[in-house]
Amino acid sequence: MAAAQPEVSPRETVAARGRRALYRARRRLRRSAVDYFRGDASDWLAFAALLLLVPLLTLATLVQPVWCPPTTLVLPVLIGALLLRPSSLVLLYAAAASALGVEAALLGPYDLGPGRVTPGCVLVVGAVGAAGLLLAQLRSRVGVPWRGGGTMLFDLRERLKVQSQIPALPDGWHAEMALRPAGGQSFSGDFLVAARTGEGGRILEAVLADVSGKGMDAGSRALLLSGAFGGLLGSLPPHDFLPAANGYLLRQEWEEGFASAVHLVLDLDTGEYELLSAGHLPGMQRCMGAGHWETKEAEGPLLGIYDGAKFIGLRGRLDPGDVLMLCTDGMVEAPGRDISEGMDRLMGEADRLIGSTFTGTAWRLIETVAKDLNDDRALLLIWRE
Repeated sequence: MAAAQPEVSPRETVAARGRRALYRARRRLRRSAVDYFRGDASDWLAFAALLLLVPLLTLATLVQPVWCPPTTLVLPVLIGALLLRPSSLVLLYAAAASALGVEAALLGPYDLGPGRVTPGCVLVVGAVGAAGLLLAQLRSRVGVPWRGGGTMLFDLRERLKVQSQIPALPDGWHAEMALRPAGGQSFSGDFLVAARTGEGGRILEAVLADVSGKGMDAGSRALLLSGAFGGLLGSLPPHDFLPAANGYLLRQEWEEGFASAVHLVLDLDTGEYELLSAGHLPGMQRCMGAGHWETKEAEGPLLGIYDGAKFIGLRGRLDPGDVLMLCTDGMVEAPGRDISEGMDRLMGEADRLIGSTFTGTAWRLIETVAKDLNDDRALLLIWRE
């Protein structure tokens, strides 16, 4: 005998239908938002509003040509470049050109007074239209709307900054990170990822990397690599990090797919550390007892060159009062100057600043040593009281 089906009241049926309708509406809204950011959404509403604006401006020009000159047609042209797809933008341009023709016919020859359609007006509207079409084509190819493009770039820049922050260290330990992109840009090919790992977070792992290229050219690769390196850091044993990062770069198959990196593994309880390098500059340590700087150079090839690369670590120890400095080549490399000379200058300037308060030293070193160098510059300082 079949089981009896539960009765459904008309009120429950209406409520269920309402929920389903609301769910479908939300899905359509979500899809339309995604399509707009992809550049596939319909732009008919904006196109209709701008198309209506063209005859209104034309009428205002015919009535008050002094207050509303023919060049006001650049307003819908410019707004359309930010909102419309290239195909719709061409139709809007045709309407604007027709409006200019009507104004020229009704206002008379351009040499009879102010407010007439002159060749200069036509050139201005045409130049703005050409620039707007290029902008619309670029926006369509990228798939980012003008209202969201700036927000996206800002978010990417802030994400790089957040990923470059050093975690809080126990009492007696201090660290500073300073980064300055080439040419005053917002994006850099240099980046840092750091994390507290091990039992109780007693190990500080930090990776300072330098991606091929500089500034905006290397910013996208640096963002991708910083996310990947941040995921690998702490998830693998320290000696497996650089081989895994090397394999990741090889899988990307970039034209400029190489990068240098230095991996610091520091025991915050004992001060013992290990440096593992992938074609990066040597580390620099100032020993408080000896009163001078020493270079700490580990062996290893650049990341992304060949598979199966081996990275040999170099061990050391930070005693109380010692300072460890890691930097990218933008800090020490300059045309006509050997890198070793740049490192000597950097260590000498750092030695001079140690007598004063050490807070803010990373930024001061960039200002004094590498302020005018047209390259990405990054500096990491770790010292022990």
